[in-house]
Amino acid sequence: MTRADVVREALRWEGTPYHHRARLRGVGVDCAMLPAAVYEAVGLIPHVAPDYSPQWMLHRDEEQFLGWITRYAREIARERLGPGDLAIWKYGRCYSHAAIVIAPPEVLHAVIRGGGVLRGNIDRDEELRSRPVKFFTLFEGD
Repeated sequence: MTRADVVREALRWEGTPYHHRARLRGVGVDCAMLPAAVYEAVGLIPHVAPDYSPQWMLHRDEEQFLGWITRYAREIARERLGPGDLAIWKYGRCYSHAAIVIAPPEVLHAVIRGGGVLRGNIDRDEELRSRPVKFFTLFEGD
């Protein structure tokens, strides 16, 4: 599987409406299920279906999302970030908002306020650049 395969699959989700815990392209997806669906579709991870409430990050300190991610990906420095990698921001009390990197600094993510899956910019968008962020890769040797 290549980085281009991940980006191509991710872009197929652009415009999908936001819907908590959904993962049906064109119908509904949230920021956790978008990367799960994309990485599964290209064969990088098995099917995962975590159980979480829409506001867990506001009431819990447990890094639940990071726990799911680190099963399949490893943290990298921003300088190593490439297409197909994953960014995750701290919203509320823990890291809880994910996006797939299209071409740094451009990302694709599912946004409640934006109404669905749209492109963002790590450096330009206030909602992203003003928050702590971690980066991960699912690719070997990167």
